[in-house]
Amino acid sequence: MSLLQKIFAALLLVLLAAVGYGLWATRPLASSTPVGALSATAQAESATAPGALPVIDENTLVTAQRLARLATTPEEIPLAQQAVQLADHELDLAFAGALRHIEAHPPVLSPAALAIQGRLTHAQQQLESDGDRVKRLTDALAKATEAAKPAIQDQLDLAQAQQQLDQDEATQANDDLMQAGGNEHQRIQTMQQEHEAAARNRSATAPEGAPLGSLKGLVGKVRQWMALRRKQRYLAWAGAHATDSAAQLSAGSRQLAADLAARKQQASAGPASAAPASGAAAGATASLAAETREIAAEQSRLTIRAQRVSARQRLAATYGQWDAVVATQAGALLHSCLIDVSIVLVALLLLLVIDRTLERLLGRAHVDRRQVATLRSIVGVSCQLAGVVVILLLLIGLPGQLGTMIGLAGAGLTVALKDFIIGFLGWFVLMGKNGIRVGDWVEINGVSGEVVELGIFHTVLLETGNWTDAGHPTGRRVTFTNAFAIEGHYFNFSTTGQWLWDELLLMVPFDRDAHAIADAIQKEVTQATADSTRQAEAEWQRAARGRRANFTAQPGIAIRPAPSGGGVEIAVRYVTRAADRYALRARLYQSAVQLLSQSRSAVAHA
Repeated sequence: MSLLQKIFAALLLVLLAAVGYGLWATRPLASSTPVGALSATAQAESATAPGALPVIDENTLVTAQRLARLATTPEEIPLAQQAVQLADHELDLAFAGALRHIEAHPPVLSPAALAIQGRLTHAQQQLESDGDRVKRLTDALAKATEAAKPAIQDQLDLAQAQQQLDQDEATQANDDLMQAGGNEHQRIQTMQQEHEAAARNRSATAPEGAPLGSLKGLVGKVRQWMALRRKQRYLAWAGAHATDSAAQLSAGSRQLAADLAARKQQASAGPASAAPASGAAAGATASLAAETREIAAEQSRLTIRAQRVSARQRLAATYGQWDAVVATQAGALLHSCLIDVSIVLVALLLLLVIDRTLERLLGRAHVDRRQVATLRSIVGVSCQLAGVVVILLLLIGLPGQLGTMIGLAGAGLTVALKDFIIGFLGWFVLMGKNGIRVGDWVEINGVSGEVVELGIFHTVLLETGNWTDAGHPTGRRVTFTNAFAIEGHYFNFSTTGQWLWDELLLMVPFDRDAHAIADAIQKEVTQATADSTRQAEAEWQRAARGRRANFTAQPGIAIRPAPSGGGVEIAVRYVTRAADRYALRARLYQSAVQLLSQSRSAVAHA
């Protein structure tokens, strides 16, 4: 094992130890305690000043609604719904408290608002007068005679038109008053009605599904864990905000209670001191009644604020429970991620161990060095592929549409491995009746040679030269995929006896009798190839599958002028076995040399 491999193995062991500690630290506990309530960090809110306008804060409900869309599990959904309900109830209490505040402390109008208020009052009085007039004319129209009805109808139409004008004037004056800071009671009621309408119209949509639910494996788990951690931060912020706002409301309630107690004490002491002054009894009574109404409104407002404090505290507790549920989910998911990481590290360590073990075992084997390298390469690549497949399955998980993925992968492999598939089918063709066998002399794609290996995917030839010339092996092994048996063609020069035609060339000078020498050589060739000729004709006849064919294997001889012009060339063609061609050719050349060296009379006698 090299130094780099040792360092890598040590690093893997350290990481595996760290992951083991993480697994121990994130193991699920037998019982878990809920997360405690967050402490308030903001300063207490002071009580609303008597002349100040109430402010309705809807951020609590908006936050609860946004967080509710993040609830994805059955444990979170009830808590999210409870949080929205509490926030909505708290907002309703805030509207009611604002109305009580306006009743207890009517806002002081500006001069412009007072003018608009007068215009609104006048428009309302006119509208009321118009209504009474329209009612009288409607009753008179119902009781009038036919002759008087047209005149009354004209008056009624005019009164209704005037009523519509006064209605528009009152609406415009009311809008102007609200813009000028008056009529806060109606403004708050309008906001409350809009909120209630939005709550009724809000569709009961299901919570959003997990955006990372389609992701699988370690990558998907890590992204889900990050999403859970982000949700925890949101919940912690929302819980802290609810706790702080509850503390602020509580502090304001204490200030409001102190002010209310002082007003009650003043109100109880006021009538006793004003009792002797009997002349101002009526004014004192009206002032006392107004003061009593304001105190009652303040008392109601104080009760509503206490309910708001309770609602916000319950909302903070709900966020705490929700945070605890999400924390449990995040811990379980982190534990699962660490398990996958440990499996990946163990797989990498196993690959290193297998590589080292394989190196030792093959080093002791008494086999050829090239075979050892080939075997090590095959086993090593196989182990690496298996390790890569395991790691990829852990990282990205099994595909959701497994059948579709297998189909697509099969189609892709079919296209990519087309040659190997056709080569495998070609092996069946080569193993058939008209195929080739080991030892046959064939020509494939212009390469001639002897078949030395016939596999299910490849055919290996030992390349040779030209059939009729040297024919010696070149020493090169040529490999072809078996696809040539289907897509191409091949020549098999071998029958059972591997017969082929060979040729013997002789040069005879002009001073010698070429015909006598040719006859003597033909007799010698015919005698030497008699058995081969008979066997070759029989095998060729069987190869014709019963059909009568004029196959002959008798030697043929040709006498022609030599190309160099120095004599006569004698060419003899004969059939011989491929394995015996060189020995037979040597023997025939020896006989021809002996014939040429003999005297003319001896040749003629022969």
